Amino acid sequence: MTPAASPPRSRPGLLLVLLAGAQFLVVLNTSIVNVVLPAIGQDLGLTSTGLTWIVNAYLIAFGALLPLGGRLTDLLGHRTAFLAGLFVFAAGSLAASLSAGPTTLITARAAQGIGAALLSPASLAILLAHWPPGPARGKALGTWGAASAAGVLLSGVLISTLGWWAIFAISALLALPSLITAPLLLAQGERKPTARLDVPGALTVTASLTLLVYGLGAKDTTPLPDFVLPAAGMLLLSALVPIERRAKDPLLPPSLLRNRSTATGNLLMLLLGAVWVATFFFLPLYLQKILGYTPLEAGLTQLPLAAALMAASWGAGRLRGTLLPGLLVLAAGLLWLARLPSDGAFLPDLLGPSLLIGAGLGLAFVPLTALGIEGAEPRHAGTAGGLINTSRQVGGALGLAVLTTLATPAGRSTPALATLAHGYRRALAATALIALLAAAGAAIHLLRGRNRTLTAAAAPSVHS
Repeated sequence: MTPAASPPRSRPGLLLVLLAGAQFLVVLNTSIVNVVLPAIGQDLGLTSTGLTWIVNAYLIAFGALLPLGGRLTDLLGHRTAFLAGLFVFAAGSLAASLSAGPTTLITARAAQGIGAALLSPASLAILLAHWPPGPARGKALGTWGAASAAGVLLSGVLISTLGWWAIFAISALLALPSLITAPLLLAQGERKPTARLDVPGALTVTASLTLLVYGLGAKDTTPLPDFVLPAAGMLLLSALVPIERRAKDPLLPPSLLRNRSTATGNLLMLLLGAVWVATFFFLPLYLQKILGYTPLEAGLTQLPLAAALMAASWGAGRLRGTLLPGLLVLAAGLLWLARLPSDGAFLPDLLGPSLLIGAGLGLAFVPLTALGIEGAEPRHAGTAGGLINTSRQVGGALGLAVLTTLATPAGRSTPALATLAHGYRRALAATALIALLAAAGAAIHLLRGRNRTLTAAAAPSVHS
């Protein structure tokens, strides 16, 4: 039988373009939407809380379903999961572009998240299957990671010429060539008829993550006390342990969870996800609401950040030891950005921190992805890819929910400009502290790895 999603070996470049393009679409609809949030709010009459759900509808569906999407990738085959995810994602993008009200737009965003929950782990699993560990895989991961940074400028151009709906229309159009070429590049994958889907585990983890993230961001949309839904999510998540112990084919294989690299990579990716999403949420709002930039100007000012992110991601795939320096550079850039004045200008106040933030994100993202999938067996490649993406997306949703609360003044429906600016700066400073926490975790992991290496090297001399 053929290996899962085995492509023609003469087309590795085309395959990498296909996989990077899929990742581009997935991340595009996380970061690019933030640039057009003020325009969406104005057209659809949404408050700041409502605008948060334009982002969170995607993040919650994506993050909560990623463990299931990763497992389905392994069970159904990489090709089937990739094509199914791409189709659902394209349909959700088209529906979002045609939305005339907040309810339909939020629903369409959730549909995009469902498609992305299959598409992202499938694309990463295909990459792992066809680029073996070593420099070749590092370069491929660097290209795949660089795709996460593209598209920031596109949002400003499209909204200035066509409107915010064009952001979603272009996503549907970009998915069309991939739908046509993917069946030609990906051979039929192998299914595993003896393995079964862990339905109780899938339902439990999906429901728990949904309750947790929704509860943190739903303070203005539910009569329940603030702690009830997050507490219910945590309680349900704790029930996953005994469920998985009894499962014949658990959603999260124990061998994967026992891997130290996988555990560390996912924990640190959770923190990086919070920093990533919060930065791309608050910075465009600050630029447009405080500094008075148009969407096009906001997109142009973020071009250096996007370029630095792409270049650093590309370089991180070819270098070693970029994780800790990347997180420290990221924290420095965020601390600098948190000092952005209410009358700031691009060159003296924004360019420097933008370059540092972009470089830090790129230098950290690629090695963290590699760390999270390190040691995964080929038959668990989709699950490992789903898990590392779950950490990033759930971290982003959780971080955004918490930091939005931090940035919003209590008891003020329409805060003064100075108060709003102070809230944004406070949220950006908090993201810097999260980046420093991730850097501390990375340093501990590196020290433990070095100690284990030294112990292993000294062991023969002890018995000589």
